[in-house]
Amino acid sequence: MIGKQATAVLYSLLKDGEKRPVEEIITDYSSKIPRSLHLEICSALVILLEDTPKFLKSSERLVAFALLHHTYSSLQSSTNPYLSLLINAACDEKTESSERAFILNLLGSSTSPGGTEEVLKLSAADYIKKFDPSSHSFPPLEQLNQQYHAKTHPDPFNCFFKNVAIKNIIPDPEVPRGCDVNSPEFDLQPGVKPRIGTGDRDEAVMTLLQTSSLEGLYPRWTRPHPPRLPILEGELVWVNPDNTHEPLWDLGMCADTSRGAAVRDLIVKALKGPLAPAQQEQVLVELTSDPKLVYHCGLTPRKLPELVENNPLIAVEVLIKLMNSPEITDYFTVLVNMDMSLHSMEVVNRLTTAVELPTEFVHMYITNCISSCENIKDKYMQNRLVRLVCVFLQSLIRNKIINVQDLFIEVQAFCIEFSRIREAAGLFRLLKTLE
Repeated sequence: MIGKQATAVLYSLLKDGEKRPVEEIITDYSSKIPRSLHLEICSALVILLEDTPKFLKSSERLVAFALLHHTYSSLQSSTNPYLSLLINAACDEKTESSERAFILNLLGSSTSPGGTEEVLKLSAADYIKKFDPSSHSFPPLEQLNQQYHAKTHPDPFNCFFKNVAIKNIIPDPEVPRGCDVNSPEFDLQPGVKPRIGTGDRDEAVMTLLQTSSLEGLYPRWTRPHPPRLPILEGELVWVNPDNTHEPLWDLGMCADTSRGAAVRDLIVKALKGPLAPAQQEQVLVELTSDPKLVYHCGLTPRKLPELVENNPLIAVEVLIKLMNSPEITDYFTVLVNMDMSLHSMEVVNRLTTAVELPTEFVHMYITNCISSCENIKDKYMQNRLVRLVCVFLQSLIRNKIINVQDLFIEVQAFCIEFSRIREAAGLFRLLKTLE
């Protein structure tokens, strides 16, 4: 790829073929573009001439061929990397006769009338206007190849991998080969936006010059792996003197994991919504038959509130099975801090009757329930939650789950604040009987 500045210089030289002699353009090319960029410049010209031939006007193509020939004119013909391109273009019958004759003049072929110097003194446009097809004859391809490629010196740039490579320039399928893109039928219609760029030909050519390269997708050079040498009888065998390691056995390697997979799938569904009675029964039966499945069901403390709200019975069973887990404290912390609801109180109430819960956890949950009732703004929801909390506390007191003396002042103040509610009054009377 060439830079923006070199692109502008090169394109201006190509366009100068309309008015300036070709030899002046070649002189400017040698002075304005450093020799270090010649390879990239020629690569871009090859793409314009071969892969996108109709991007250039006829005069611009003649200038491009002249620059390609001049760049390596000081070398022997057999070492010119673009000699094959020039010969093939000169023998291509689909190419314009003026273009073929111009290339033959560049090559200095004896079959072409006129000298190279006289041709280069004209501008490319004037050469095309003055060209007389009847005064020229074109030699066959074999003759030119014999003239410029000696049999003992094959083309050093002819490479099998380069010939079979996939080029990075793809012709536009909507422009058939041999059609002139400068024809009015390809003009941009009014009101239609171009698919690429602004639709300007100059912009398209300069963009192609800056972004194109001859690199393509080459086939991989595959090499077979060398065969292993046979092991000889007297070869040294590597012995580890500190080989005291014991094998590690995976006792669960052959275990049946199908039941665990079924429970995991049902737990995933239970987090999203209530399970059907048959599915709930399946989870409870599986956990009862194999309590270790609870460690592989995919439930984490963060997901516990979803299970409590959608399937409280399964949540109770899972928490009972996790009582001996070192993470049970994390589950209790999440349960205490989650939003108070009927299902959360149901889970806590069932847990208090099934296992022995830490006293701190129960007291913290009761405090959270009382605080939730006091902070709610909706009177209807407040009355509903107060009734639930009162029934929940009465159940804990009657079942002797909590020592009422530890929370007597806090619960009594709660009953007095909501004394208008019948369940709060009943709880207050229960406290007085225990006082």
